[in-house]
Amino acid sequence: MNTHKIVLAALLTQATLVQAADLLEIYHAAQGQDAVFAAARAARQAGQEKLPQGRALLLPTVNLSANTTYNDVSTQYKGTAPFPSGGQRYNSNGYGVSLVQPLFREQNWAAYTESELQVAQTEAQFKIAEQDLVLRVAQAYFDVLIAQDSVQLAEAQKTAISQQLEQAKRNFEVGTTTITDTHEAQARFDLITAQEIAAQSNLEVKRRTLQQLINAEPGELNPLGKQFSLESPQPANPVKWVEKAQLHNHQIAIAQATAEIAEKEVDRNRGGHLPTLDLVANVSKNMANGSTFGVGSDTRATSVGVQLNMPLFQGGATQSKWREAEANRERAKQELENTRRNVELQTRQTYLGVVNGIAQVQALQQALKSSESLLEASKLGHEVGVRTNLDVLNAQQQAYSTRRDLYQAEYNYLISQLSLKAAVGGLAEEDLGKVNQALH
Repeated sequence: MNTHKIVLAALLTQATLVQAADLLEIYHAAQGQDAVFAAARAARQAGQEKLPQGRALLLPTVNLSANTTYNDVSTQYKGTAPFPSGGQRYNSNGYGVSLVQPLFREQNWAAYTESELQVAQTEAQFKIAEQDLVLRVAQAYFDVLIAQDSVQLAEAQKTAISQQLEQAKRNFEVGTTTITDTHEAQARFDLITAQEIAAQSNLEVKRRTLQQLINAEPGELNPLGKQFSLESPQPANPVKWVEKAQLHNHQIAIAQATAEIAEKEVDRNRGGHLPTLDLVANVSKNMANGSTFGVGSDTRATSVGVQLNMPLFQGGATQSKWREAEANRERAKQELENTRRNVELQTRQTYLGVVNGIAQVQALQQALKSSESLLEASKLGHEVGVRTNLDVLNAQQQAYSTRRDLYQAEYNYLISQLSLKAAVGGLAEEDLGKVNQALH
C-alpha cells in the first residue's frame, strides 16, 4: 500500500470516529484504543503462558554441552618409572547430551496444577476488564450527555431570566413595579451566567474524558429518545440475583482460584520432605590428540539410569515454608469469604439502584409536570398581579432543576442496569446494545 492510500485510510478512520454518534460505536472504538483495556489484554496473554510453564516441569529436559581445551602438561617421573619424563602439548575436545525425565516430583506436580488455576485467574481478570470497559464507556458517554443537558438548560434558563429582567426594567420605568424586582432578576441572571460558564467547563472536561477512551474526538452523541423505557429487574427478587452472583461473579472466581492456589502451595511445600526420582540419560564423546602418556584417544560413553534424591535436612527451611503456606491458605480462605460478602452487598445495592432508580425517574417525571404547571401559573399570576417577579424566578429555577435531576436519574438508572448485570458476571456487549436502542 502506497503512502497516499495509508493517509486516506487514516483519514477515513478518523472521520468515522469523529462522526461516532451512538454508544456502541464509542464502545467499539474504545475496545481498540483504550490503554487500560489493552493492558488487560496483554496481561491475559502473559497469564496464559503459566500453563505451558507449569507443564514443562513434568516434561523431560535435554541439555547439550561442548568443550575444547588446550593442554600443556609437564611430567617428571621419579625413580625407575617405565615412562620417560617430559612435556606434552595437545588439544582435547568433547561434547555431550543429557536428558532428565522427572518420574516422581511432588512439588512439580503441585506447581503444574497451580498453573491451571493461575490461567483461570487470568481469564476471570480479563472478564472483569471487559465488563469494566462497558461500564466506563457508558459512564463517560452519559457524563457527556448530562453535561450537555446542563449547558442547554443553563442557556434556556438564562434566556428566560433575561426576559424577566427586561420586563422588570420596563415595569420599573413605567412605575408599575419597584427596583427590587429588577435587582432580583439581575441577581438571578448573574448567577445563571456563572453556572453556564461552569457547565461549559464541565462539558469540556467530560468530552476529554471520553476522548481518552477512544483516542479521538467523539463528535456529537445521540441523546436519550422515545425508545427509553423503564424495566424492572427480572427476576424481581434480590435473593435470586445474589445467588446468581455467588455462582458467576468474576471477583469470586478470582478469590476462589487464589484459595485453591494457596491449598496447592501447602501441598507443594509439604513435598519438600519427599524424595525425587528422575530418569537420567547421558551420551558423550571426548577426543584428544595427546595425553600425559603421549598418545591420543577417542572416547564415547552412554549411560542410562534412575536417580533418587532424598532431602534429609535443609536447616529448617522446609518446615518454615510449610507453616508459611498454611498461614497463607487461611488468609486466602478468609479473603474468599470477605469477597463473597462484598459481592452479596454490591449485588443488593445495584438491585436497589435499579428498583429505586425506576421509582425516582417516575417521581421526577411527575415533579417536572407539576413544576411546569407551577411556572405557567406563576407567569399568569404575575401578569394579573397576584404573583411577584421573584415567584416567577423561583418557579423557573425549580422547573429547570427538576428537569436536570430527571435527566441525571435516567442516566443513573441505565448505569445501574449495567452494573447489576456485571455483579452477576453477565454483562456483555448485547446489554450495551439494548441501552443503545434508547438513544436516537
